[in-house]
Parts: sequence; C-alpha cells; structure tokens
Amino acid sequence: MTDKVPPHVSKPLQVRPDPVIHAAIRLSILSALVVGETLSFGDLKRIINVTDGNLSTHARKLEDAGYIVCTKSFHNRTPRTEFRLTTPGREALLDYLKQMEQMLQITREQIS
Repeated sequence: MTDKVPPHVSKPLQVRPDPVIHAAIRLSILSALVVGETLSFGDLKRIINVTDGNLSTHARKLEDAGYIVCTKSFHNRTPRTEFRLTTPGREALLDYLKQMEQMLQITREQIS
C-alpha cells in the first residue's frame, strides 16, 4: 500500500471519525441523549430499538470513554438505570458530526 494520492483524486480524505462513536448503536445513543438529556434504560432501549444486551454493551463503551454517565438507583424498590450525556461526550459528538460533514462534502465534490 502506498501513501501517494492517485492523480484523479482532488483532495485526500483527512477525516478520522471517532471509532467509539462511529458504531451505529453508539451514535444512536448519543443522538438520543442530546434530545432527551437524561433517559432511563427502558426509554433509551425503546427509542433506539435495541436489545438489553446491545444497549448495555454499547453504553459501557461510551461510559468508559467518558461520553456518558450511567446512574443506578431505586424507585419504589425497583432498580432504575439512567444515562446522561457528558460535556466531553457532547463535544466528541459535535466533532464527529463535523468530521462526517467534511467527508460528505469531499465525497460530493468527487462525485460531481
């Protein structure tokens, strides 16, 4: 593999989307939390239409990256798990969206 850009490519892609966010379920979680600010496990699961296991696994990756906070409590003796987007998570999502917009723009220019 070579580092040279083929002559027919006007701009090389300098986009490096955050791999933590790039998974569809994790992007969906962050997007839902931007709108909902704080969402319960059940509400988030219904909004993004995933299984308990998928939500738990992907939420943990976002939590480990510091992008969301998971709070566990009890309400009338029933366990309750809530998720909230952190400031670094919001900033990472904004950066991710900018990166994707840049990639889309470059791709559109290449297609035209």
